Formats: sequence, structure tokens, C-alpha cells
Amino acid sequence: MATVTRTVQAPPEQVFAVLADGWSYSDWVVGTSHIRDVEPSWPAPGAKLHHKAGPWPFSLHDSSTVLECVPDRELKIRAGLWPLGEAVVDIVLEPQSDGGTRVVMHEDFEAGPLLWLRNKLNDVVLHQRNVEALRRLADIAEAHS
Repeated sequence: MATVTRTVQAPPEQVFAVLADGWSYSDWVVGTSHIRDVEPSWPAPGAKLHHKAGPWPFSLHDSSTVLECVPDRELKIRAGLWPLGEAVVDIVLEPQSDGGTRVVMHEDFEAGPLLWLRNKLNDVVLHQRNVEALRRLADIAEAHS
């Protein structure tokens, strides 16, 4: 499992507003190149966003589904990237006394060939990818605060 933490200089409500905007995912989720559609109920549990990941001509079309949502506090999704597999991503927002937010992102493979290849190298790759994802998320949230 890869766990990454970052402090964002914006309140949890502002950070969650970025998470709640499914159309913004390609702006901060590393590897997602295009959002094809977002169900109107996003980020309610069961809602999906449909994305394209990876470079052309190798891009994959799949979707991610909300598993749990606590507004301004947590968003847990099942991220699909079939035929490679899927992962569960849990993003937890913790308010800080200075008005900022501590963002904790946990990601782990759940199914498919990537699960079978789970090892320390995968955790390092996920970790680096998610460090960049949280940097991008922070940039967007801080620009709107």
C-alpha cells in the first residue's frame, strides 16, 4: 500500500470542492489524460466518472466509482484501469489549527494483474505518482482559496 501525506494551505471544504468536481480529475490525477463523463450524482456513493488514462495509442478507457463519501472529510473510490486491474484510493482530509488541511492518500491494488505483481517496487511507483498528485491537488485548492 502506498500512503502519501501533504499539508494544503486551504480549508478542508476547499480541498473537498476539488475532489467533488469530477471534471477536474485529469488536472491532478497523474496518468489520467481525459475525463469522458461524470455522473451527476458524483461524489455520492455509487457514482462514476469515466476516464481515459495513458498516452495514445495505448490509452485505456475505464471508470472510477465512489465507495464512500463524507463531505469535507473523506472520499474513497475504486479506480479502474482494466485490463491492468483496479485500485482503491482513500483520500482523508484532516483540518489543521492554522486553517489548512492535512491530506492523506492511501492507494492499494485490489484486483487484476497489478495485484498479482504487488511488491515494494509498485509501492515506490505509486508513492511517487501520488506525491505528484497531491502537489497538483494542493495547487488547485490553494489557487481557489
